[in-house]
Amino acid sequence: MSSRLICLFALFAASAFAQQVTLPLPRLLTVMPMGGQAGTNVEVTITGENIEDVTELAFSSPKVVAKPVVGTTNKFAVSIAADASVGVYDARVMSRLGVSSVRAFSVNKLPEVVRTKANNTVETAMALPVGTICNATMTKRAVDFYSFQGVKDKAVAIDCAAVGIDSRLTPVLILADAKGGDLKVNRTGGIIDFTPPADGTYLIKVSDLTYQGGERHFYRLALQNSPAQPQPQTATVSSMSWPPEGLAASASAKETEPNNKDAQKITLPCDIAGAFYPAADVDTFEFTAKKGETWWVEVASERLGLNTDPFVLVQQVKDGKFTDVAELYDIAPPMKTTSNGYSYDGPPYDAGSPDVMGKFEVKEDGAYRLQVRDLFGGTRTDPNNVYRLIVRQATPDFALAAWAIHMTLRNGDRASLSKPMALRAGDSRAFEVAVQRRDGFDGEIDISMENLPPGVTAAGLKIGKGKPYGHLILTASSDAKRGFSLAKIVGKATINGAVVARPVRVASMEWPVKDAKGEIPSPRLMADVPVSVTDSEQAPVTIALAENKVFEAKAGETLKIPLKLTWRNDFNGTSIKVKAYGEGFSAIKEFDIPIKAATHELVLDLAAMKIAPGDYTFALQSLGICKYSYNPAAVPLAEAEQKKAEQLLTAAAAEAKKIAATDAEAAKKAAEKQKQAEAAMTAASTRMKSVTTAANPTDTVEILISEPIRVSVKAAAPTTAAVK
Repeated sequence: MSSRLICLFALFAASAFAQQVTLPLPRLLTVMPMGGQAGTNVEVTITGENIEDVTELAFSSPKVVAKPVVGTTNKFAVSIAADASVGVYDARVMSRLGVSSVRAFSVNKLPEVVRTKANNTVETAMALPVGTICNATMTKRAVDFYSFQGVKDKAVAIDCAAVGIDSRLTPVLILADAKGGDLKVNRTGGIIDFTPPADGTYLIKVSDLTYQGGERHFYRLALQNSPAQPQPQTATVSSMSWPPEGLAASASAKETEPNNKDAQKITLPCDIAGAFYPAADVDTFEFTAKKGETWWVEVASERLGLNTDPFVLVQQVKDGKFTDVAELYDIAPPMKTTSNGYSYDGPPYDAGSPDVMGKFEVKEDGAYRLQVRDLFGGTRTDPNNVYRLIVRQATPDFALAAWAIHMTLRNGDRASLSKPMALRAGDSRAFEVAVQRRDGFDGEIDISMENLPPGVTAAGLKIGKGKPYGHLILTASSDAKRGFSLAKIVGKATINGAVVARPVRVASMEWPVKDAKGEIPSPRLMADVPVSVTDSEQAPVTIALAENKVFEAKAGETLKIPLKLTWRNDFNGTSIKVKAYGEGFSAIKEFDIPIKAATHELVLDLAAMKIAPGDYTFALQSLGICKYSYNPAAVPLAEAEQKKAEQLLTAAAAEAKKIAATDAEAAKKAAEKQKQAEAAMTAASTRMKSVTTAANPTDTVEILISEPIRVSVKAAAPTTAAVK
C-alpha cells in the first residue's frame, strides 16, 4: 500500500507544501483536572481544536458522567460513582463536527487536590499530605516543588503519572531533603520507594526531561504509603494481543524464590505469575515432557504496561548437562512499522511486542527447564516489574486492532493519524485492521462493524488466509443526519469447525502531530469505538457506485463498473489520480478521473489482475487539494452579533453623553454601562474577524476514499478441450 501513497505524495508534494493538511476534525486536547476520586464531584475545564458548539462531555463508562456548568463555556461538573473502578477512562466531547478525539481521565480511590499557585522554589513548595494525588501542569523551564512530612521508618511511595495518561510530559522525579538536596532520582517512570531515616520535611521535585511545560504537559503526582501500585494508564497498541480469550483474571500458580539456579518444579500446562525481581533475576522452572509434544509459550509483561523485554530459554536436562532447545524472543508486528516515526515505510502503529509468544518441540522424553528473564533487568530492582507465564498446547486464535490509514503528506505531517471517527455526510473513511495470529492459526477473517449511527454503514474487507491485515470502510450517506453511537468492530473466523468472534480494538494517536520530523507520534488503544456523523458539513467529493449492487463476472473476463461522483468543493488541477486497495484488487493500474466529472467507468481486466474466483470488497483512494471553508454558517451569526453590539454601544454612548452634566451618580453608571458595551463590541469584532478568516476558502489536502465496491468472481466455464 505504501507505494500507492508515495506516488500520490510525489504528485502533490510541490503544490501541497503550503496547504492545510486534511479537513478539520474535533479534537479534545486537555481536561483539567485530569482525574478524580471515586465517589466525588469535580469541576473540569476542557480545551480543544474545532470543538465549537459543544453539547456534551461523555466518558467511556456510565460510572462517570458530566453536566455543563451553567453560565460558563467548556466547563463541566463531573460526577464519579463511588463504585467506579480505579482506571483510566476515555473522555470526549460532542461538537458541531461530531465526536472528538479522546483524552484520558483517571479515577482513583485517593483524595485529590489541584495545584493552584506557583511552586517553583524550595520556599514555595506545595504541602502534600501522604495519601493524596495532586493534579498539575508542568511549569515551563522550571521545577515544581512539593513537600511532605516524613515519619521515621514509615515507607512512602511516590509516583508521577504522565506518559500513561496522554500527557506530553516526560517526567523526572526526584526525592530530596528539606533543603533540596537529591536523595533519589527516577528518570524512567515508575515508583520511588523511600523510607525516611528520621521525622521531618522532605521534598519532591518534578520536571520535564527537557524542561518543556504548559497545559499539554500535565501530570498526576501520587504520594502514598508503601507498598503501592503504580497509577493506572492507557493501553499500548502492543497490548491488543493480550489477554488470550478465556484466560483467568489471575494466574493459578506463582513463582517461588529462590529459583535462579535451583529450578522450581512445575507440570505442563501451566499459568504462573512472577516478577523480574531483584536485579538480574532469572526464574527457572523444571518439568518433564514426552517426545512429539509441542508446547506454546507466552509471556506478558510489556503488554501489561511495563518497560520490560522478556526472554525465554528452553533447555533439555540430561546427565547433568543442559542443551538448548529453543530461544523465544519478541512478538513480531503483523505489519512492518515505520522505521523512524515519520517516513512512510509502514504504519506508526506497532502491534508487536517485546513480550514472548512462540513454541518448542520435544524431541525426546525427559526433563526440561525453562528460564524467564528481563533483557532490560540487569541493574533494575523493581518488584512492580511483573510477568505472566503461560505454557499451553496449541490453542489457535487471533487478536485484532484497527487504525485509520496513514500517510505522510508534507513535512512529516501525520495529523490524520489522530482522526476520530467523526464523519461528514457523504464521507468515507478507511481503516487498516491488523491481526496477531496465535498458536499457528492462519485462516481467513471476516471484518464487520455493528451499532452504527443512522445513515452510516461499514464494509469489512476480508483478511485473507495467512495475511497480516485487511481493511474496513466506514461510509456516511450524503443525506445522513447528525448522529452518534458506540459501535463495535468484530472479526469472525472458523477455528476447528466452530465460528469464533473477536473484538477489534481501535488505535489512535494521543495528539495531532503537525510535523512528525520534530515529534514522533505517540499511539495508544482507545477504550471503545465512538462514531458520529454531522450534517453541518459534507464531504468535498463522494465517489459512489452508480448502482448499489454486487457486480458479478467470470474469472478472466473484463468487468465494467459505473461510478457516480458528487463534487461539492472546488479542486485544484484538472483531475485526481485514483488507485485501489483490497485483497486482490491493489493491482488495478492508477487512473485519472477528471475534476467535476459526474460519472466514470471503472474497467477491471480480471485476467491481467489474475483474480481468482471468490467474493471481494475493495475501495478506491485518491488525494486531492480542495478549497475548504470552515464553518461559514458562523459568519452571518457573528455579523448579527457585531451589529447588535454596535447598536448597544451607540445607545450607551448617547445615554452617557445625555446625562453627563445632569447627575454625577447617574453619569457614573452610564459610563460604566458604556464601558461594558465597548468590551462587548470588542469581543464581537474579534469573533467576527476570527470566523471570517476561518471561513475564507483554504487549499486543503484531503485523503479521498470511495464507497466500498463489491465484486463476485465466478469460475470460468470449462473449455471444450477440458470437457473432452
